[in-house]
Amino acid sequence: MSGPGAGFEYPAREVTWLKRDALLFANSIGATADELHFLFELHPKFAVFPTYSVILPFKGDTQEVIDFYASQKAVKIPDVPDFDSTRVVDGQRKMEFLKPLPPTSAGKKFEVRRKVIGVYDKGKPGSVVETQSELVEVSTGEVYSREIGSAFFVGQGNWGGPKGPATENFPPPKGKQPDVVLEHQTTKESALLYRLNGDYNPLHATPEPGKKMGFGGCIIHGLYSWNTTCHAILKALGGGDPANIKEYQARFASPVLPGDKLVTSVWRTGEKKGEWEEIRFVVQVEGGKVCLSNGRALLKVVGDVKSKL
Repeated sequence: MSGPGAGFEYPAREVTWLKRDALLFANSIGATADELHFLFELHPKFAVFPTYSVILPFKGDTQEVIDFYASQKAVKIPDVPDFDSTRVVDGQRKMEFLKPLPPTSAGKKFEVRRKVIGVYDKGKPGSVVETQSELVEVSTGEVYSREIGSAFFVGQGNWGGPKGPATENFPPPKGKQPDVVLEHQTTKESALLYRLNGDYNPLHATPEPGKKMGFGGCIIHGLYSWNTTCHAILKALGGGDPANIKEYQARFASPVLPGDKLVTSVWRTGEKKGEWEEIRFVVQVEGGKVCLSNGRALLKVVGDVKSKL
C-alpha cells in the first residue's frame, strides 16, 4: 500500500445484530419458504446468510435508522480531498468467509476493523476509495469475514492522486455456454425492504439523488444485486448450505432499477483449490446491460446443477 491515504485505519467500530436482523436480511435477499434454515429461528440448522456481515459497517450497533450522509462523512481520510457522499456508488466487493456468524452477537463483542488500501484518481469520471474490512470477535481476535471493497465517487477526480493498479479480471470461459442460468425478479419495493438492514442511502429510496447523478431516479443498492446473486448461486450450486461457500466477489457495472429482472449466467470452471471449485458468473438486467461483472466464487458444488429458466 502506498500513496495518499493508504494504510489509514478507521476507528474500530462495535457492531451488533439480533436473530431478527438475520431473518430480515434473508427475507430481503430472496430466501424462500424451502430455506427455513435462513428464515425460521427455531430451525435446527438456523444460520445467518454468509454475506450478512457486508451490511454491518452501515448498521453499526443500532437498530435505528441512520443518517447515511452524516455517517459517511464522520471520518476523514488524511491527505485526500473531502469527497461528496451524496454522489457515491459501489465499485467492487470481494468477501472471504472465514468462520460462520453466530445467530446473534449477544454475549460477545464484535468490531469492524477497517483500513484504506488506496485512494485512486480516475480523472473526470471520479475517484475510488478501496478499503479492507474485517469482522473481529474482540475477546479472541478471531476474524469471521474479510471484505475488500471500493467506493466510486462520481465526478470527483482530477485532484492529482495516483491512478491505481489494474484490477484482476475473471471473465467467463471462452466459447462455453453457461452451466446454469438463474433469474431474480426485483419489485418497486425491493430496495425499500433491503435498506432496513442498515444501508439507508437515500439514492435507493427517493428519486432526487439519482437524478442529480444522472441515473434518472432511484436505483437499487448494488449490494442488493450482489447479495441476491450470492443467494441464488449458493442455492443452485451449493445446496443452500452456508458451509459450501468460501469466497464471493463481483464488480458493479451498471445500475439496476426497481422492477428490473436480473438474469445470472453461471459457469463451472472445473478448477479447484482443494475442495473448492472456482465458479464464474455475469449478471444482466433482462434485455439490457451487464450490472454485475467479474463475478467469481469458490464453492463446494453439490447435486445436479440445472437451469432455473
